[in-house]
Amino acid sequence: MNSLTIRQQKIAAAASMAAKGNQDGLKEALTSGLNAGVTVNELKEVLVQVYAYCGFPRSLNALNTFKNLLEERGNKDRQGKLPGPLPAGKSIEFGTENQTKLIGVPVQGAIYEFAPSIDEFLKAHLFGDIFGRDNLDWQTREVATIAMLAAMDGVDSQLNGHIAIGKHNGLNDEQTKAIVAIARTDHNGIPSISPFPTGRENTGYSQYFSGKSWLAPLTQDKRLGVPVANVTFEPGCRNNWHSHTGGQMLIAVGGIGYYQERGKSARKLQAGDVVEIPPNVEHWHGAAPDRWFSHLAIECNPQTNKNTWREPVSDADYKAATSER
Repeated sequence: MNSLTIRQQKIAAAASMAAKGNQDGLKEALTSGLNAGVTVNELKEVLVQVYAYCGFPRSLNALNTFKNLLEERGNKDRQGKLPGPLPAGKSIEFGTENQTKLIGVPVQGAIYEFAPSIDEFLKAHLFGDIFGRDNLDWQTREVATIAMLAAMDGVDSQLNGHIAIGKHNGLNDEQTKAIVAIARTDHNGIPSISPFPTGRENTGYSQYFSGKSWLAPLTQDKRLGVPVANVTFEPGCRNNWHSHTGGQMLIAVGGIGYYQERGKSARKLQAGDVVEIPPNVEHWHGAAPDRWFSHLAIECNPQTNKNTWREPVSDADYKAATSER
């Protein structure tokens, strides 16, 4: 990430969190951006642009988070430059010109012939009304756009297109890769591998883990009797052999992991897999050697359930278990 300026890093982080709809992460990213000197109007402009790529709900929620943050900070942050007047003429005309300059060639294609209205909206509104606002330069707008698209699923074609546009406007390979890396991590700098929060580093149980893990409690109402937490493991991390007197359930939600009961072969886990752990069965679970892993941990019979922690899983046993397919 050293190839990006601090300002570019902060803008990419805010844009990606807004695109994800992660308001807690967005608040942290905006706070970090303001503290680093990014102005209110620069960040506001990025969050307005979010609607063109991610929809009005994401943009409006992000702007509301920003408004509340500024009020918490006493509305004392540097405002920065407001956009000047749009170019003279019709949006469709200067928008078409902007699009051609931005991309490097006139834009044509079967999709635009199939739906001419989308071509008009792109040229007049996106590249005219939005990219025509001059308080963010085009390279910065592409930093934000690449970050937004990299934060979403199913838009690889558009992401690759904007990476090319970003390069046409002065970004290099290292910088575009850094933007994508920022967009695909959470506000803790951990890869976003599931829709659930990562939480805080699991220091309270670190003595029972080989490697680092993070814990995010997801439920609060103890009357329901079903405590659920999201546990995230860095590559190679696993917990010690242990058992639960009341049993446990695991639901894999991201990455690649493993589960093994004492005396049995390990089971490879991917998002959607469910593990039912009977009471008093010794086992371990954790990440693959080269992949992050996240699962929901559901405590069964919480009123009487107790953990018994045993020895760490040795490197040799872990290697043997994760080599099995």
